[in-house]
Amino acid sequence: MVVNPVKRIFLQGLLLIATLSCACQKPQAILPDRALPGMDGYLEGTLIFTLDQRPTLQCHASTIVETPSGLVAAWFGGTHEKNPDVGIWSSHLINGQWSAPVEVANGIQNDSLRYPCWNPVLFRPGEGPLMLFYKVGPDPRQWWGEMITSGDEGRTWSTPTRLGEGKLGHLIGPVKNKPVQLQDGTIISPSSTESHQGKKDIWRVHFELTKDHGKSWEVIGPINDGIRYDAIQPAILTYPDGRLQVLCRTMQEVISESWSTDGGKNWSNMSATMLPNPSAGIDAVTLRDGRQLLVYNHARGSRIASGRQILNLAISVDGKNWTPVLTLEHQPGMEFSYPAVIQADDGNVHITYTYDRRSIKHVVLDPGELK
Repeated sequence: MVVNPVKRIFLQGLLLIATLSCACQKPQAILPDRALPGMDGYLEGTLIFTLDQRPTLQCHASTIVETPSGLVAAWFGGTHEKNPDVGIWSSHLINGQWSAPVEVANGIQNDSLRYPCWNPVLFRPGEGPLMLFYKVGPDPRQWWGEMITSGDEGRTWSTPTRLGEGKLGHLIGPVKNKPVQLQDGTIISPSSTESHQGKKDIWRVHFELTKDHGKSWEVIGPINDGIRYDAIQPAILTYPDGRLQVLCRTMQEVISESWSTDGGKNWSNMSATMLPNPSAGIDAVTLRDGRQLLVYNHARGSRIASGRQILNLAISVDGKNWTPVLTLEHQPGMEFSYPAVIQADDGNVHITYTYDRRSIKHVVLDPGELK
C-alpha cells in the first residue's frame, strides 16, 4: 500500500509524540500485596480500641512514643474533625494490651468558648519530661501550639502552656511528625503553615528550634514559596555525615524533599521525590542500621477516588531511591492515613495510623525482614 507523503509525515509525528510521552513517564512501582501477620516482617496489627468501644465518634492523627515503662499513643478525637468537642486522647500499652483511652487535653477557653484540638505529637527528649505538643483553634490557618509535659511517662500531665509567637505568627511546634534532637541538645520541630493568598491556598514548611525544652524558640524558614510546591507536615530523617532530610506532603501529587548540611539552619530548594502523594500525611524514621523507612499512601489524588484507601511502607539507603516493601492496608471505601512511626529499643518498628476515622491501629514490624 502506498502512503501519501503528507500522511506519512503526519503519522511519523504522532509516533514521535507518543514515544516522547512514554519516555517522560516514570515507571510505576510494583506494590506488594497487603501484608498479614507472619509475612515479610509484619509481626502484629491491632486496634488500640475496638470499633464498638470507641470513646469518640471519630478519631485521627495519631502519635506514638516509647518510654521506660512502655509505649504511649495519642490522637485527636470527638464528633468529627473541626468540631469544638475534639480533644487529645491517650492510651498506654500495658502487658500487651492498650489501656482504655482518656482525654488528656482540650480546647476549652472559658465557660462559653471551646475550640477543637489537632495533631498531637509525643516526644521524649534525651533529658527532661515527656512532651506532648498539639494545636488549638478553629482551623489550621488560625490555630496555635500548646504543650503539656509529664514526669511520670504520660500518666499525669502538666497544665497546658502556649508556645508563644514567632516571626511567622503563632508557634505551633511539630505540626504532625516527631522532632529530632541533635547532639548539642537542640530539638528541631518540623512545622508548617497554611494560609490564603487571594483564592489560592499557600502551604509552606518551616522549623522551630528550641535549646531549652520549649521555653524559647528560633524559627527557620519558610524553606519553600508555596508556588512550585505547596508543602506541609515534614518528616525529618538523619544521616551519619550530619545531613538532615525532610519529606513533605504536597498538593502536587508527589512527596517533596529538602536537605540541610548545617544542622537545619539552611535548606536546599524543594524538589520532587520518586514517590506519589494524594495530599495525605506521611511519617518517616531513620533506622539504627542506617536505612530510611517511610510510611505513606502510594497513590495520587487524581487517579484514585480516595488516595487514602491504601497505606504503604518504603525503604531507602540514600533518601533518593525508594523501594515499596509493604502494603499495610488496601480497602476501597475506607481511609488509612496519618501514620506515625518509631523504632523501639528492642529494634522493632511501631506504626500507628488512622483506621477509617473510627479507631487507631498499631502495627509492629521486624525491620530486619524488610527487604
